[in-house]
Amino acid sequence: MFLAFKELKHAKLRYAMMTAIIVLIAWLVFILSGLGNGLSTLSAATLKNINAEYVVYEETAGATFAKSILSEDIMEDLKKQKDIEDVAAFGASTISVGKTTSKDADDKEDVALIGLEPDAFVMPTVIEGEKLSLSNKKGVVINDTLKKAGYKIGDKLHVSNSNLKVEVIGFVKGETFNHLPAMFAVPETWRSYQYAAPGSDNGLKKPVQAFFLKAPNLEPEKLDKSIDDIETVTKSKAVNGMPGYTAENGTIMMMLAFCIVISAFIIAVFFYVITMQKTQQFGVMKAIGASNGFIARAIVAQVAILSVVGILIGILLTYATALAFPEGMPFNLDPVLVTTYAIILLIIALLSSIISVRQIVKIDPLTALGRVE
Repeated sequence: MFLAFKELKHAKLRYAMMTAIIVLIAWLVFILSGLGNGLSTLSAATLKNINAEYVVYEETAGATFAKSILSEDIMEDLKKQKDIEDVAAFGASTISVGKTTSKDADDKEDVALIGLEPDAFVMPTVIEGEKLSLSNKKGVVINDTLKKAGYKIGDKLHVSNSNLKVEVIGFVKGETFNHLPAMFAVPETWRSYQYAAPGSDNGLKKPVQAFFLKAPNLEPEKLDKSIDDIETVTKSKAVNGMPGYTAENGTIMMMLAFCIVISAFIIAVFFYVITMQKTQQFGVMKAIGASNGFIARAIVAQVAILSVVGILIGILLTYATALAFPEGMPFNLDPVLVTTYAIILLIIALLSSIISVRQIVKIDPLTALGRVE
């Protein structure tokens, strides 16, 4: 470590440039991870926020809400299962709402209308206003991002291409579904829109799209056999089944993977070049008794110091950049992700130093001393 600090102090400019490269790489990785996490959150925040282990769909729906339709009567059969602690019905539709009946698209907002029982465990916490109530079937609770569009408690909203009118009675926070702000209503209000067309409910009584289950010890295969025409999947599979979710995450993860691989290559090449430039010095050190291990530890310590400093600066730059982003940008810098990628970058940097260490082991003191640099 002493040797590492002495050399860093001696060649400030060289190692400052190396640190700058690590900073830029870390900055890019954290920005991409924040954008990827923001997109995935925007796509399925409502599902991720639900404290449930499994989701029950219609058997032929392919674990997709839009293709699933079940009778709410199935809830009673589900509640009878010994491994199920709680059940909640769920339905979602994409609608456009506005404060007037104007047909101008600029006067309307696209939202995800979600039908939930007011006392269901999946119902999000209302941060302002009133909760949903079966006594007020026209009342809706909306995501607080709609405040920026001028919506407030007491507003009467008209649903496009429908006779449905609702009233804003409260706000929730961090609830989005299929990239749209969520609007929560009682199931009957949701059904009045989703199944307004005659025959669209397939003749089912109180149709819903799915059921969320709080059942940590459930065996889904047994449940599917005990109740006809259902398919039970994990919540993570339900989230991955959201339109575009897997493709978006896959794209971002691929970009991150390439970025990390390229960063490993760049760091390895830079330290290799620096090591080769110091071959004669290492030869002298070996000639006076310095072991390979001593020199190798100095090299690894240099990489560790530069990497830690570069990654920390990259994190600070990322948080500073996030403050400058527009409010509507889907950017979510999860501390767990930041820590994970920081550790990955540090490990990659340390592993990349192995090339330099191997080169040091091969240095012959006599040959190195005879070289002219």
